[in-house]
Order: sequence, then C-alpha cells, then structure tokens
Amino acid sequence: MEAYPTSAAYTPCQKCPLRRLKTFREFEAEELAFIGHFKRGELSIGKGETVLTEGVDSVHLYTVLAGWAFRYKLLPDGRRQILNYAMPGDLIGLQGSLTGEMQHSVEALSPMVLCVFERERLLDLYRNHPGLAFDITWIASREEQILDENLLSVGRRSAVERTAYLLSFIGSRARSVGLNGEVPLLIPITQQHIADTLGLSLVHTNKTIRKLADRGLITWRGGGCQIRDLDGLLAAARWEGLSETVRPLV
Repeated sequence: MEAYPTSAAYTPCQKCPLRRLKTFREFEAEELAFIGHFKRGELSIGKGETVLTEGVDSVHLYTVLAGWAFRYKLLPDGRRQILNYAMPGDLIGLQGSLTGEMQHSVEALSPMVLCVFERERLLDLYRNHPGLAFDITWIASREEQILDENLLSVGRRSAVERTAYLLSFIGSRARSVGLNGEVPLLIPITQQHIADTLGLSLVHTNKTIRKLADRGLITWRGGGCQIRDLDGLLAAARWEGLSETVRPLV
C-alpha cells in the first residue's frame, strides 16, 4: 500500500520546526525555495500503520516531521529483522527512489507526520542543487555507517552490551533531534522490537532488559523504555556514541 499526502495540515519549509535545531545545517535561500516546491504535502500516519512496503515501487519520498518509525525485512516464514529506526529529520524511501522498488518495509512506532516529496523530481535536485545532492549522498553514507555499527554490535557484543548499545544509540539520536523534552526519555518500543533488532529470543531479551533496569540505567513502562542514564548505557555497551556532526535536513 502506498501512502499519499493529505491537505489537512501543512508546514511551510520556511517555518519547519526542525530547522531551528542546531543538529541540522542551514539551507541557502535558493535551496530552501527548491525544497519548498519539492514538497507536495504532509501525511499523517497512525501508530502501527505501514508507510512503505517491501517490493512496492513507491512514487514518494518522505522526511519525518514528527514521530517514530522502524525499517524491517521479513523472511518467507514471517520472521522479522528490524534494520534501523527513524525519527524527525530522517529521510525515508531513498532506496526505492534509486532501485525502483523498496527492499524493506517501514512501520510507524507512534503517530507520525511525514513531509511528502515526489520521487520523479529527485533528478532536478541532483542537476541543479549540488549542495542538496551532497546532502543526500551524506545521508546514504551515514546510513551505511550506522548499519556497519549495528552489524558489529549484533555479531560481537554480548547480549547486555548489544541491548545497551541499541538503547543508547536510539537515545542519542532522539536527543539530537529534540525528542528529550520528556526526562527521562521514553522510547515507544516493545521488547519484541528489541528482540527483532538484536536477533535475540523474547525470553533472553526480557532477562537482559532486567539486568539493565537493575543497574538503574532504564525503566520499562507500558508505553516503552525510559532511559534514565544514557552515559551509563554507553559505558555498558562499551561504545563511544554518535559523533556530534551537523547533518543535512531535506
């Protein structure tokens, strides 16, 4: 199923609340004008709804304006591997724009608002706006870097280390895009999401989460996981954390 833009609400790019965050680079006036025309509308997505489906030829790209999502692939028997998590400022659907059809699916973890862009106009961006073209290349490269780190974690870290890594990874990214207004930060995921990300059984995941909770690093609530000590999670994961780099916003 392909999601389409609605006209119920619209945030002009010039007034985008994400542009005020220090984590995103500033647009030049010409770039901002192009992005304003590139954007075709906004789409509201409910929790648990599908944004993009593997195997579908999507006509749209999306930037997350608000909310959380995750990317995943399914085996023929229904087993799921979660690949990454998306939050405000992240670009969704770039892979389908370059390969024709999506190689993964995207599902909303919470209610979301997406900025919608037409895929066919992506060539105009590459032809006429080299700065924005570099931004998209940077985004793709960053995604590769993240997947490398995730693979290292799944392959070599212990269960406690990889769980601490995942939660500190999500928490660090959420903090950089202003999602830490609620302290401690609440990540709207279930233990099944963590298990499907890390390749652990649900029982093993539950035991591992309890170990982190006993250390006072997290608290598990009905709405998800609260991070109480991000630095403690980083230490438990033996991970230095994400580099604080100014990043693009499309």
